Amino acid sequence: MTTPADVQEVRDPELPGRLLTIERDALVPLLRGRADAEFALPAAACPGWTVRDVLAHCSAALMRVVENRFEKGVFSPEANDRDIAERADWTNARVVDELERGMTEAGPVIAEAGGALDVIALGEWVHAGDVREAFGEPGAYAGAGLPYALDLLAWITRERGHVPLHADLDDRDEPLRLGDGSGARPPARFIGAGPTLVRLYSGRSTASAEYELAGVEAGELNIFG
Repeated sequence: MTTPADVQEVRDPELPGRLLTIERDALVPLLRGRADAEFALPAAACPGWTVRDVLAHCSAALMRVVENRFEKGVFSPEANDRDIAERADWTNARVVDELERGMTEAGPVIAEAGGALDVIALGEWVHAGDVREAFGEPGAYAGAGLPYALDLLAWITRERGHVPLHADLDDRDEPLRLGDGSGARPPARFIGAGPTLVRLYSGRSTASAEYELAGVEAGELNIFG
């Protein structure tokens, strides 16, 4: 999919919900077809968590958005662990049901939040990749949602004044500009695949990926760390 290079400079309020819907339609059928034992597989991208833990965290986060429940420390590690523990006696099917509802209903709420919740949609998409990777599925951080995830990533990094970076992507015709666009710092350069860029910005392993990165250390790019 070709996207104009400047599209990420203006917020599209519908983009987070679109990304969630695309991912819902890909992920939920995959989950429905898995045996219960596979939900107990370790999620390597989230040390100490199983696939089920990741899904419970994701569904809880989305329902907080839907129900407008944002108490202090809502997304701290301690709060995440509590959310997972609260769902400990649920069936896997019930966790998936809640996740499906959250991915369906959170988009309009995120759209109306003016950008403050956009990163939640991106985080959900990345966690879906974590689950696919745990299952051994190919293209864990790729698929139909990738172009939208990249646009959302570009917008979020620009809004946060993150390290400026110019990305020439193997799977995108136009270059992608991320981070601070003020010119205060020369942009770093990335050459490689879109999923690898996602891995860098989400702190996931790039051990088997081929790419070039200049002008910035990989650890500086992580927006979730």
